[in-house]
Amino acid sequence: MSFSAEVKAELCRLPLEKKNIALAECYGVLMYCNSFSPRELRIITASAAFAERLPRLWRRAFGSSFDRVSPEKEGGKRSFTVTEREKLRRIFDAFGGEIDAALSHHINFGVLEEPGSMEAFVRGAFLAGGSVTDPEKRSHLELATPHRNVSGEMTSILLDLGFEPRETQRRGDSLLYFKKADAIADFLTQIGAPVSAMNVMTAKVDKEMRNLVTRRINCDTANADKTVLAAQEQIDAIRAVAKAWGGIFELPEPLQQAAMLRIANPEASLADLAKLSDPPVTKSCLNHRLKKLLSMAEQAEQSEQ
Repeated sequence: MSFSAEVKAELCRLPLEKKNIALAECYGVLMYCNSFSPRELRIITASAAFAERLPRLWRRAFGSSFDRVSPEKEGGKRSFTVTEREKLRRIFDAFGGEIDAALSHHINFGVLEEPGSMEAFVRGAFLAGGSVTDPEKRSHLELATPHRNVSGEMTSILLDLGFEPRETQRRGDSLLYFKKADAIADFLTQIGAPVSAMNVMTAKVDKEMRNLVTRRINCDTANADKTVLAAQEQIDAIRAVAKAWGGIFELPEPLQQAAMLRIANPEASLADLAKLSDPPVTKSCLNHRLKKLLSMAEQAEQSEQ
């Protein structure tokens, strides 16, 4: 399974609770799917998890089903289609659109005013038209839609959520994309995939650590090597604890902060990390927190044996 498929599978495990959130997610799907017009709605996906979620999502949002669903084929794509005029009219009405009007897709921001709706909209857009590369290879996440207006308006939504995407065009599609691991991890966390976000940050740290070790070996700096090895041990422990707890964000706040500081600053000394803490703590305090993470990692390893 590709990393992009793993991310979508994690997103599809989110529960379908509030109808307005389901509507917002559907709205994102529609703005980024293969075809959405007064004559036909068609969603094509290679994600098995998304294909399983779509019918349930549709029932929660619209109380209806798709007119045609292609049969499941191992490793293949599936399509979901609506052509019945009255169903299409209800979908357009749900988002303030007029099925008989000249169609030029725009995002109706009024539909996304309730807390959580913007994040759900972006999640739906990613499920339908998004992809992310394996972070072990490179950092790249993108959202692709055939509607230029929608892409421009999605930029506004992402800016409201604290992101600054880049823009480009490719084969008639409008793309928004991120190239930095930190931004990708924050994006995935925001839309509901914190485990995948952790994997992105872990891959980033591993790359930096490998580069750092190489530089240290070349410089033959024993003390620096000791710091690097200690930091690597701490990062490995953080990864083990995050796996056991279901993500860093499930840890108590002091340990969460210590873990994120170490991940973000693999080269920093304990003294430097202590100063970066908010509020600042003593070197002894930070060392105690990192030792606690090491102890928790050992306990997690023992419980698995």
